[in-house]
Amino acid sequence: MADLAWLTARPIAHRGLHNASAGVIENTASAFTAAISGNYGIETDIQISADGEAMAHHDDALGRLTEGSARLADLNTTEIKAATFKATADRILTLGELCDLVGGRTPLVIELKSHFDGDPRLVRRAAEVLAAYRGPAAVMSFDPGMIEAARAIAPHLTRGIVAERHYDDAEWQRLAPSAKRQLTWLLHGFRTRPQFIAYGVKDLPAAVPLVARAVFGLPLLTWTVRSAEDRRAAARWADQMIFEGWRP
Repeated sequence: MADLAWLTARPIAHRGLHNASAGVIENTASAFTAAISGNYGIETDIQISADGEAMAHHDDALGRLTEGSARLADLNTTEIKAATFKATADRILTLGELCDLVGGRTPLVIELKSHFDGDPRLVRRAAEVLAAYRGPAAVMSFDPGMIEAARAIAPHLTRGIVAERHYDDAEWQRLAPSAKRQLTWLLHGFRTRPQFIAYGVKDLPAAVPLVARAVFGLPLLTWTVRSAEDRRAAARWADQMIFEGWRP
């Protein structure tokens, strides 16, 4: 297995080092620059646009942080970049622009957002962009299909699975019980062959990620570390944390 010491070398800022009260909004150039200045790694999310571009944005639609309400998948790159944030002059970045901004100065941990529909376009575009990037970077997803595709399309790209113990929230209701069991127990592991696990801090300790860490040597990240209790759990059970709302 490749040496992934860079993945756990420093705390990772969730969606960049954002602080809405100071006008630094998640997943923007301002938040990414702040993370670099703080010597933190960067976790970010990417969505696919209508014209096949990878866009750095958590939500699958405009509206929570920006003007507008359209789904990113229904807008082309130019239309997405024209969307104005409500509280900053930043614009939504493409993955390529994010890579140019970071320039290898800190690790990038990129979550591939998915609708569990088998669409491989986001994986392909991310792999294409990252193939030309010379800094430390990894992709991860809740969707095993995304990671299986990453293994096939870009086997040398560091890949991980995002997981938690329970999939009871409304966003998971579209998944069949059998699919949820696959996610809970990482039963897809022989297909996806993840090289690290990012596990919900509220669910630690948990047997599956700890066995993967102890037996198979997979680095264990934990998200999203916000409280003192979270910090204790992260220090006890994980190799590194993805944090938000404070500075380690």
